[in-house]
Amino acid sequence: MENSFPTDLKYNQDYSWVKIEDDVAVLGVIDKAAKQVEEFVFVMLPEVGKRIIKDEVYLNLEAIKWSGHLTSPISGEVIEVNMDVFNEPSKINENSYQNWLVKVKITDKSELEQLIDADQAKEFYQKK
Repeated sequence: MENSFPTDLKYNQDYSWVKIEDDVAVLGVIDKAAKQVEEFVFVMLPEVGKRIIKDEVYLNLEAIKWSGHLTSPISGEVIEVNMDVFNEPSKINENSYQNWLVKVKITDKSELEQLIDADQAKEFYQKK
């Protein structure tokens, strides 16, 4: 499953996947990123109620020899965070597509058109 891109998800070009559930977007980290860093040791999730903006930083991740941040693939209000991942960030490495990070109530559905599908993501990330 390494570097896989499930076809039922959408992606941005900053290592995030997006699952659309009506007017809610479930966000997570793609498998390629999880495999590259080996083991996440810390994740700083946004607070419930926070408004996040597309292409702006919405969370920070730390691994043993790496730290960085992800920019949001969409704009909206955080309605839920995955506390299991907060408490045990290495779950992202175990299965990045089952261990989501945040759920966001979408404020601008037109932004979804800018996301890429699984085939486009595979092509894009092969170059990275």
